Amino acid sequence: ADKVVYSSTLAAPPTANTRLERHFDPSAVLDLKAAASRDLLVGGPNLAAQALVAGLVDELALFVWPVILGGRNPALPTDTRADLELIDEHRFSSGVVHLRYRL
Repeated sequence: ADKVVYSSTLAAPPTANTRLERHFDPSAVLDLKAAASRDLLVGGPNLAAQALVAGLVDELALFVWPVILGGRNPALPTDTRADLELIDEHRFSSGVVHLRYRL
């Protein structure tokens, strides 16, 4: 799959089908979204927070692990409010829960 990686520190794209961008540009992502024939995925808490704040996210998928880790980046932005509608959940035997929400 073609990928866009947003990084200010990565020296070069890791694969031939990866485009490296230095800064997150919501209007460029909106163009990608409009031209896409499939769903776009956003990974990582910082990038996901920027996409949420910019109004680019239609659906949110979270995997919740039964582990407490202190001092990490929050999974969701702490300065934004969004009403979420639970559309699916799946519990794995490991205790991990997959949650899907529509914004």
